Amino acid sequence: MYLKRTKPGLYYLQRTLFYLLVIVITLYLLLPFGWAVLTSFRRATDLFLPPLQFAFAPTTLDNYTQVFANASFRRGLFFSTVVAVGAVAVSLLFGSFAAYALGRFRFRGKQFIMYIILAVSVFPQIAVLGGLFTLITRFNLFDNPLGLMVSYLIFTIPFTVWVLTSFVRDIPGELEEAALVDGASPLQTLFKVLFPVMMPALVTTGLLAFINAWNEYLFALTFMSTNRTVPVVIANYSGASQFDQPWGPIMAASIVVTIPLITLVLIFQRNIVSGLTAGAVKG
Repeated sequence: MYLKRTKPGLYYLQRTLFYLLVIVITLYLLLPFGWAVLTSFRRATDLFLPPLQFAFAPTTLDNYTQVFANASFRRGLFFSTVVAVGAVAVSLLFGSFAAYALGRFRFRGKQFIMYIILAVSVFPQIAVLGGLFTLITRFNLFDNPLGLMVSYLIFTIPFTVWVLTSFVRDIPGELEEAALVDGASPLQTLFKVLFPVMMPALVTTGLLAFINAWNEYLFALTFMSTNRTVPVVIANYSGASQFDQPWGPIMAASIVVTIPLITLVLIFQRNIVSGLTAGAVKG
């Protein structure tokens, strides 16, 4: 406000440049997604039109009809949902226990364990692909959603443990002390006292882990041959010939796969904001 009173020209110039920057960033982020949505409603013959003609070409739902008529896509949706939900549920369960232990108890080697968890969470998937493939085939889990779910735990559990541990550390210790005074056991304290307080962090962590599992491609391509998840199904879309790439159905399938993620974010947006900002200010 001081700058507005003393130098109004400079103030309005800064505000204008700021809003221009916001508009440019917004367009940069949303334009590819908007173009994909537009492509999903266009006929194959319109895909190579000039941009302006393409934008105002006739709208059609044939691409979405073709996608939902594809049995492989429907199966992919089912297997993606089963694997992603299962991996997130197991990760949140074990991650909560591990975060409670790492965030509340003192023991030798705790810092080393945290560094190991961090290293595993950023480890490239391709580095463990060969060994993991050997284990999955050894236990007859190849082309089995359970095997894919177990492989996803490699990156979902370390992520949930690391995030939840940071949150558990910031929970006031008086809550546990009051529960222990009332005769609650450590497990009762975790489930009845800490879990309700951790709910925003659990929702945020679970949603981010779900997005990673839902969009995962490398493990799904390697460990599944017939029961494939949606990313692999979309990547294997083919046209009438080897030279035909059905961009319309591919974009339609991509939009359908993105809708559940957007819906979850909109439903849990308040919990996500609370979970991301929890512990930012310590009193």
